[in-house]
Amino acid sequence: MKILVCISNVPDTTTRIKLAEDNISIDTTGIQWVINPWDELSLTRALELKDDPASGVKSVTVAHVGPLSSEPTIRKALAIGADEAIRINAEASDAYFVAGQIAEAIKKEDFDIIMCGIESSDFNGSVVGGMISEFLGIPSVSAVSSITIENGQPLLTREIDGGKEIISVPLPFTAIVQKGIAKEPRIAAMRGIMMARSKPIRIVEPVALEILTEISGFEKPKPRAACKYIDADNPAQLITLLMNEAKII
Repeated sequence: MKILVCISNVPDTTTRIKLAEDNISIDTTGIQWVINPWDELSLTRALELKDDPASGVKSVTVAHVGPLSSEPTIRKALAIGADEAIRINAEASDAYFVAGQIAEAIKKEDFDIIMCGIESSDFNGSVVGGMISEFLGIPSVSAVSSITIENGQPLLTREIDGGKEIISVPLPFTAIVQKGIAKEPRIAAMRGIMMARSKPIRIVEPVALEILTEISGFEKPKPRAACKYIDADNPAQLITLLMNEAKII
């Protein structure tokens, strides 16, 4: 059984984002790039399954759409334990483009399970996983919080309103995973970092594919108004402000 984990290259969540002068892109100067947190947890669970001989998982591959500058992030995934990587040599323009490029690159690879984080921490689109399934014509399961394999059959736990459901799905399929898929992301050991240097990153040139969306501009949120402190003995003033300024009552 082979698992593919799709990973995004995103700014560290503690990074202070600055807009470029054109206001249609961000200033990447000084940004620390990391594996998207949801994708990192997906990779952790895939490696846990591989570590279990009873699961039947033989290899874990990561796939990413991005230029040469994203390879340090791919190497992090290899250092954590992925066996190999595929990099589609293109800028990640939009979700449709990313999903189409990944699907085209892997359609002859015979992966049994494709894992995608539920969203990326930069654009939060939450659509790439489902689109990959549509491109490949395979089932997809969303809101997956647990994956186990029993007797060669994957069992998925989904979070639903008021509880959970456990379902089985035929291979191959795409699992769109969320919080709970793994407790903590794996941290690369020194041995893993050294081994990652020799693990293969296969470069795939992009296919012609229409880009359906474009960014027309970024706009910073308006500054917050100054806080007003109301004397606890003056509830009438509070009510007046809530009615006339906040307009919430």
